[in-house]
Amino acid sequence: MGIRRAGLILFLCGNMVSGHAFAGDVVVIAHPSVPRLDSVMVERIYTGKIVEVGGVRVTPLDLVAGHPLRGRFLARWLDRDEERYSAYWTVRRYVGKGVPPSQVPTTAEMIRRVGATPGAVGYVDEADMKGDVKAGLNVLVR
Repeated sequence: MGIRRAGLILFLCGNMVSGHAFAGDVVVIAHPSVPRLDSVMVERIYTGKIVEVGGVRVTPLDLVAGHPLRGRFLARWLDRDEERYSAYWTVRRYVGKGVPPSQVPTTAEMIRRVGATPGAVGYVDEADMKGDVKAGLNVLVR
């Protein structure tokens, strides 16, 4: 287990009952270089409205379009569906206001890339954060 993975900062969003998250919640993860985020910052990062947090340039990563977890992330964190999110980025790109986040094919690749890329922010299913991957993570409940 690499230090990068062990040092990931985990931001937890999900259904809460007595302070415990259900398995399957969407969690936002960030490279250790990224300062703590809140839900508003996550939304602004994924819509290209902020590109720097606490002096650190952030690089959001998305799962590929059509991935079920991407749909859950968009609904929960951005209050959008795939169609509205894609349309939003089409307009932003057309008017020269940025490009959408880079896409990765799997949550395993998301974890790897976030852990290896300073400033990276991504998301995975809470169930993917097992064992050594979850060790030493800070948790922020939305």
